[in-house]
Amino acid sequence: MPSELFGASRVPLRPRARSSRVFIVSVFVHLLVLVALLVAQLTGALALPTPVETLAYVQPDPIVRIADPPSPPSRSRQPASRADSQPVASASAAPVVAPRDITIETDTDGLDRPGPPVSLIDGGLPGVPEGVGRVEAIAPAPPAEKATAPIRLHSGIRAPTKLVHVPPAYPAIARTARVQGLVIIEATIDTDGAVVSTRVLKSVPLLDQAAVDAVRQWRFTPTLLNNVPVPIIMTVTVNFALEP
Repeated sequence: MPSELFGASRVPLRPRARSSRVFIVSVFVHLLVLVALLVAQLTGALALPTPVETLAYVQPDPIVRIADPPSPPSRSRQPASRADSQPVASASAAPVVAPRDITIETDTDGLDRPGPPVSLIDGGLPGVPEGVGRVEAIAPAPPAEKATAPIRLHSGIRAPTKLVHVPPAYPAIARTARVQGLVIIEATIDTDGAVVSTRVLKSVPLLDQAAVDAVRQWRFTPTLLNNVPVPIIMTVTVNFALEP
């Protein structure tokens, strides 16, 4: 029994011994390789590659010298000749040396002689055709033309104020038939505030004509655009209601 137990305990020890031997051999081989690389690096037999970044940082770019541009050739000033330095006298130039005596000039054909004095008169200038030389008054600018085409009333224009209101006459046939409602009319108002044309937008057949006749008698204040009266188009309503 003890021998069997002793034999069973020795069997698993063999793989462990082999693995320890392989590990020792591997470490020894790696040490030899590292020592060989260090020796080769120190003796110069093996040159390891240098990174590109290190070379670029250690070895700077060569300095390029730019040659100075050549200076322009100097222009030597030559002294002006005596003939060029002296002014050339012409026949029409003023004399350089003052005359000793004063005489009457005889050659005066090229001189301008003063004319007769000119005076402003009502009939114009003497010797000048009629209409020449007069300064006429500047005519005033014509007044701005009033707008002829009516414009539709919008938020930028102040609505006119009703001055005259004429209530519509309720037609008898509509009153008998108990017809009532709201008539909407598009009215064109001129620059004086008078209603010149109408168009029915919302119709009540028995009440349209009475509404139009009433609106044509209404009067409004003139509508101003840039302080100028303009014709406009606006919408008005006429309400027909029967007494309960």
